[in-house]
Amino acid sequence: MQAALSIETIKRRHGKRYAASYSKIRETLPTIESSVPFAKAFEVLTSTTKAKFDESVEVSIRLGVDPTQSDQMIRGAVTLPHGLGKKSVIVVFAKGEKAKEATAAGADFVGADDLIEKINGGWQDFTSVVATPDMMGTVSKLGRVLGPRGLMPNPKVGTVTFDLAKTIPEMKKGRAEFRVEKAGVVQTSVGKFSFGAEKLVENFNSLMEQIMRAKPASLKGHYILSIFISSTMGPGIRVDHQEFLTK
Repeated sequence: MQAALSIETIKRRHGKRYAASYSKIRETLPTIESSVPFAKAFEVLTSTTKAKFDESVEVSIRLGVDPTQSDQMIRGAVTLPHGLGKKSVIVVFAKGEKAKEATAAGADFVGADDLIEKINGGWQDFTSVVATPDMMGTVSKLGRVLGPRGLMPNPKVGTVTFDLAKTIPEMKKGRAEFRVEKAGVVQTSVGKFSFGAEKLVENFNSLMEQIMRAKPASLKGHYILSIFISSTMGPGIRVDHQEFLTK
């Protein structure tokens, strides 16, 4: 295990506020690598932050998968019981009756070629994109625009669907999308500080249930290697993940 970085090094790399939070966490926990229950980790986070806004609580999960193997590319989405605490602006690509269904379900913008032109022109005031399967040939023209933002509709996360009446309200409520990165890490939000520990724990458990369902049948060894939570402006705290080792 590497030696803990000095506070001066932390300050140079991340700034004074981050270093102050790191120092308080190190004083609160036996070691910075200590694992604690999620509720305890959240308690420590709230006692160390100095931000003047309602910070998000981010979860980072290291998986024992090989993302270069197609059957171990973990990706999905889960509707959190308490949402994410942020406004969703949903664009839907649909025509005819499905366009009407999308509007009735609460979509903010519904269209086809007109939306393609608008987005290609630089418009980006939206947080999610949904498309009916028959529209994907048209939506594929936006790959270079939506892809880098992680907004390209994908059936694996439920954003390519004909069931707009169900999908759009779920997305409005708040869905956490997750995708394993090259290093085998999944990162996503589970809500805001203002939710409090109880609601955040429920959101976290819903996320973990979905990730556990996505465990590849071909995987050898442990699936969940480590879990950290952090605030928008602060360092991470290791969350106890022992309960997931036997699942």
